[in-house]
Amino acid sequence: MALLPYALARPALFCLDAESAHDATLAAMSRLQGTPMQALWQARRVEDPVEIAGLRFPNRVGLAAGLDKNARCIDGFAAMGFGFVEVGTVTPLPQPGNPKPRMFRLPQAQALINRLGFNNDGLEAFVTNVRRSAVRQRAGGQAPSLVLGLNIGKNAATPIERATEDYLIGLEGVYPHADYVTVNISSPNTKNLRALQSDEALDGLLGALAKRREGLAAAQGRRVPLFVKIAPDLDEAQVQVIAATLLRHGMDGVIATNTTIARDAVEGLAHAEETGGLSGAPVLAPSNRVIAQLRAVLGPQFPIIGVGGVMSGDDAVSKMAAGADLVQVYTGLIYRGPELVSEAAQALRDRRPTRR
Repeated sequence: MALLPYALARPALFCLDAESAHDATLAAMSRLQGTPMQALWQARRVEDPVEIAGLRFPNRVGLAAGLDKNARCIDGFAAMGFGFVEVGTVTPLPQPGNPKPRMFRLPQAQALINRLGFNNDGLEAFVTNVRRSAVRQRAGGQAPSLVLGLNIGKNAATPIERATEDYLIGLEGVYPHADYVTVNISSPNTKNLRALQSDEALDGLLGALAKRREGLAAAQGRRVPLFVKIAPDLDEAQVQVIAATLLRHGMDGVIATNTTIARDAVEGLAHAEETGGLSGAPVLAPSNRVIAQLRAVLGPQFPIIGVGGVMSGDDAVSKMAAGADLVQVYTGLIYRGPELVSEAAQALRDRRPTRR
């Protein structure tokens, strides 16, 4: 159990604006991870091993990408009891992201809106941080104690017509260091990025990535799974097209979903009209809808990671009931703290549902 209950720390963090609190937390974790002070947030991991996409996950709860964009705190998050951690999104070149302010809390709805825009230090710094992490160093060619996902995207300055070039650079850069790689085509905060979810664009992108992956696998002697992260703002026909494209190009899994641009669930609340992606409790239902549609099309064996609105153990169970194999958290961690990780993992171990 953590020495410092999150309920005591949260009021101080919530006195800061959302991005300042985020930056301060990561800075502290970066300094204290791997030291005795890590006991402030450390928790015993719930053991519930499962094999998905050829990887052995110690439990079914992971950290979603976006919280640790520069891979600075892999060891710190591992100490919270996650079965897997996904870091990024990283772009080939450093970029500042969108102008501030760009992150807003909606406490009444247990939600966040962000328009960060893939702010990160670039691929070179990202890989350096990944290689420096104790989690990665301990792997040593053996089965790692924690599954690590690396999430790639395109630079904002790269024209959408050349997006594939950025993704190929990202894939080559992270491939030697990843347990799986996620292709992020669903952030609403990079202009035109979601257009890559359309039929022709997605077909071209995934075809190029699949071909490059086969070359990397042959050269490096290991085939790293590729996942694709999609949006919740898709209709059933769009989901079916995406599912068919994933299968056609041999993708190993899908992450559903990213943030939403819909505002129905937070209408009238302070900050509700801010531009950006909405995450947290309001995304649970639309995310679960997409998960269920994907499962119906992809069949029972295709790996699905469910993310969006997991604020409790019950929410995690609902993701599994909709069809997910694994779940991820982000905004729930901000509102609930590290205890959410063990609560969700325990709920999934004890009350794993029968899928619809």
